[in-house]
Amino acid sequence: MSKIKLLLDLARDLHSLADSVQAVAEAMEDNEFAETAQPETPVPVKEAEPMVKTVTLEQVRAALADKSQLGFTAQVRILLEKYGAPKLSQIDPANYAALLADAERLK
Repeated sequence: MSKIKLLLDLARDLHSLADSVQAVAEAMEDNEFAETAQPETPVPVKEAEPMVKTVTLEQVRAALADKSQLGFTAQVRILLEKYGAPKLSQIDPANYAALLADAERLK
């Protein structure tokens, strides 16, 4: 290939590249205009919900076992009956937090 032919091919490729860059710039400009033309709607702020610490069966079981080992076995049984069951596994999980709080008060 002659050098002139190579230069002509290069000029054609550069012209094609320039056209492509211009098309991209125009598309970006149109997109930017469309984004700014839309009225901004405020994003509703989600109010922070209070963090409710869920108490698990394992946590309650560990606390009651500790109290029982410290000599509060009778009081632990009274607490279980207070929450409606002779065994921890039969107590409603909704009552775990209150039961744990009562167990921590045993001294």
